[in-house]
Formats: sequence, structure tokens, C-alpha cells
Amino acid sequence: MELENRIRTLYSAGRLEGCTEQEIQAAREFFGALPKAVEDFWRAAGRTKQLLCGQDDWQFPAFYERWGWPKTSRDLSLLCENQYVCEAAVLQKDLSLPDPPVYTRMAADDGPWQLSAPAVSEFLEAALTYEAVWSLPYSPEGFFSLTETELQTVRSKLTKHSAVLRNWLEMEVTFYSSRPDNLLVVMDLGDEYQALYGGVTQESYQALLDVMEGLGEPL
Repeated sequence: MELENRIRTLYSAGRLEGCTEQEIQAAREFFGALPKAVEDFWRAAGRTKQLLCGQDDWQFPAFYERWGWPKTSRDLSLLCENQYVCEAAVLQKDLSLPDPPVYTRMAADDGPWQLSAPAVSEFLEAALTYEAVWSLPYSPEGFFSLTETELQTVRSKLTKHSAVLRNWLEMEVTFYSSRPDNLLVVMDLGDEYQALYGGVTQESYQALLDVMEGLGEPL
């Protein structure tokens, strides 16, 4: 329920639309098993249009039905970067677990799998929060670079989310807000911090601007 409320709030999605039981059963038959946490997510929101039109591509059952089932792998892909540079998946060996870990890899290079979250539920919380920032209606143009000192200011004035998205495009991504309908995303690239932020309404966006004024260098 908390995850569904987050989708409704950050994606301005008044009504969520889920996958059909037939779609879920087809995926279950192909992969042999599906984690309960994945089924619950698909059943709650797998056909919600705001998720289908995001920055990156959620791999819902309709995606497989349209483009075909994987030919060489039974790993369950959950999210792919829009140019298929990075991929997040539940590995085949873990598909029978109710809430298994999620791994990411640089798919374009066929790179090694790295742990992104210890559970699907934690990955979904982080990934859905990250994907939301790209479509918030009120936001500045482009990215900002933050210094360590500026990041400390952010941490002192905004509330940090518990969710962390690890090893997505080789970044660690954390999230901050001053209210439920605004969001600041900080991407740790190892040698610098980059940020995106925005709000669902002009009021919620202004609440972030009050904190971010004078912080960050446009990139």
C-alpha cells in the first residue's frame, strides 16, 4: 500500500492499473517461478500508463508478449535503461524466493552482475522513486553538480529516504524530500555528486527551491 501511494503521489497517477492474472501466469510458466514481490507489483501497477512512459523501461509481462520471451536467459529482467546500457534483474536461481535480491549489470558490455538491493521490495521502492524524478512537472532544466559541503547542507535541511539504488549505471543513488510530493535525487558517481530535483506542484517545487537556492552548479 505504501508503494502504491508513492506511485500515486509522485507520478500523479490517480488510478493504478495492474497486469491480468493471465499475463502473470504466462510469465510464471515461462520462467518456472515468480517471486511474490514481483507478482504483487505487477498485479498492482503493471499496466499503469505513467510507469509505461517513464525514462527507462519496466519489463512488465506485456513487454515480453510484444517483443518475445528471452532466448538465452531465464533471469527475470525488471528494469532496463532506455538504451539498454544497464539492466536490473532477479537471477534465475532466486526466482522461487518470495522477495529475492536484485542485481544490476552494464548490459551493453555484458558486464558482471552486482547487488543493487537485498530484496525486490527494496529495489522497487528505490527504482520507482528514481524514475519519478524524470517526469515531475515542475523542475529546473538539467543536472546540478554538488560539492560535499553542499550535500551536507541538503542532508541537514531535507529528509533522507531509506531507499538506496545501488549500482545503477555504476552509481549509488539516494533520495531527499521536504514533503511527499517533491523529490531531490543525488547520484554518487564516485568522484562527484550530481543532482536532479522537482515537485508535483508549483508549491512543492518551491519548497525545494527554498532549500536549493544557491546550491549546485548547473551541468
